[in-house]
Amino acid sequence: MTIRTRKFLGAIMLILLATVWSLLGMALAQMPVIANSGWLQAVYYVVVGIGWVLPAMPIVSWMLRPDV
Repeated sequence: MTIRTRKFLGAIMLILLATVWSLLGMALAQMPVIANSGWLQAVYYVVVGIGWVLPAMPIVSWMLRPDV
């Protein structure tokens, strides 16, 4: 697979990841434990906001792998 194709597919995967991650993050934020505590909400949104980077890293490294 060429690097151009991997970048195209990787971009689609990253968009899907960000969309699904944000929707799940918003849905889980409605749990009463999180919704009733301001401090817990702040911590939750920071963790969820940064957390999508971990699953995105393998996608980006796959996208940038040189052609063989």
